[in-house]
Amino acid sequence: MSSGCRPQSPAVAKTEVAVEGECPLLAATFAYWDNILGPRVRHMWAPRGEQPMALSDGEVTFLANHTLNGEILRSAECGAVDVKFFVLAEKGVIIVSLIFDGELKGDKNTCALSVILPQTELAFYLPLHAACVERLTHGIRKGRIWMQKGYNIISVLSLEIAPIMELLASMKSHCVPEEIDIRDTVLNDDDIGDSCHEGFLHKAISSHLQTCGCSVVVGSNPEKVNKIVRTLCLFLTPAERKCSRLCRASSSFKYDTGLFVQGLLKDSTGSFVLPFRQVLYAPYPTTHIDVDINTVKQMPPCHEHTFNQRRYMRSELNALWKTDSEDDIPPETVIYTDETFTPDLNIFQDVLHTDTLVRSFIDEVFLLKPGLALRSAYLAQFLLLLHRKALTLLKYIEDETQKGKKPFRALRNLKADLDLKAEGDLNIVMAMAEKLRAGLHSFVFGKPFYTSMQERDVLMSF
Repeated sequence: MSSGCRPQSPAVAKTEVAVEGECPLLAATFAYWDNILGPRVRHMWAPRGEQPMALSDGEVTFLANHTLNGEILRSAECGAVDVKFFVLAEKGVIIVSLIFDGELKGDKNTCALSVILPQTELAFYLPLHAACVERLTHGIRKGRIWMQKGYNIISVLSLEIAPIMELLASMKSHCVPEEIDIRDTVLNDDDIGDSCHEGFLHKAISSHLQTCGCSVVVGSNPEKVNKIVRTLCLFLTPAERKCSRLCRASSSFKYDTGLFVQGLLKDSTGSFVLPFRQVLYAPYPTTHIDVDINTVKQMPPCHEHTFNQRRYMRSELNALWKTDSEDDIPPETVIYTDETFTPDLNIFQDVLHTDTLVRSFIDEVFLLKPGLALRSAYLAQFLLLLHRKALTLLKYIEDETQKGKKPFRALRNLKADLDLKAEGDLNIVMAMAEKLRAGLHSFVFGKPFYTSMQERDVLMSF
């Protein structure tokens, strides 16, 4: 071999993932820095079937070089995961890379888990970026434990890569449009008593707003499910609508963590079981709406949801660390092994807090003629009112606490001054403010953890 010829790198191990429909993801790769050969791609996942463009092994290696070349002197805290976003116009691709440290064959290596999409899918992917990164990050947490114990990290990563490919494919075909025609929603009906009971609609919208705009709509009739999905999406921003999904008429999608609103069909027996782990790992609490029996249930508020989520996550990682063999606890199993924390699988509860904001909106919006722009304008005015109340609440808390320098102890005054005496009204505005300033719930209700029952007692005492 002449000195000018570089030795060929070994072929990249590849897994083809069967995905229904068109998957915009070109590939996902797991690469690491080899101290002798430099960046090496250990595994690649690609959707099976026709793709808009395909990547050769050489192109995958080139992209791995691009993501890992600047990381050899990486200085980060133990367990840190850095997210990097590359747009390579010359290759026509975008790359989202999660950089982390892990042990391979007893040596500490800098690793990168990357997803690669065509540059033309940038606008489609951006609203889903946070959801994808959060899911991949937790997969890496489990994968690092597997690497530390000498197990196969590829099996762990595959459990998250394949569902993300399915998620992106489903969003490509059934994503809620950015602009929703009010004629396709319940708010256009002359008499909502025929298609949707007024009390049910009020409770659904109120709970939907109390859980930061996150809802799961289940039912047997896809048209009815999608009508409620579109109705709830009216109360979301255009970007949040792009992160919501209609149900599929032929068969049901799986529940996906990170979406705002999603429609799901029941099976032939008339049931749909939500996966506990995925629901608990959602960034916000969720409302569960059954359009067949007109029931609305919701998860506990944000601070309690976050507490349960982090506690269960630690319990899960703890149990994985204590395994003696790779087959003891599959990484997707619900964990019960922590004696100090047994998860409550019944995480949905009745909507306990009544409100006046949504009640007044529903009463008044149906006084306007349907099929005109009046109802859309009135809805926009209602959302603007909620947004301004949320900004006012944030400013009120900021002033009372000297921008967070002291604890907040003026909840009773806040409710009176901002006309939020009904618990449901307070919950709705707090949820709107939570999305503007993450961690607000935990700050307002203090460091000691309040369960939903204790919190309700506190509110009722004012």
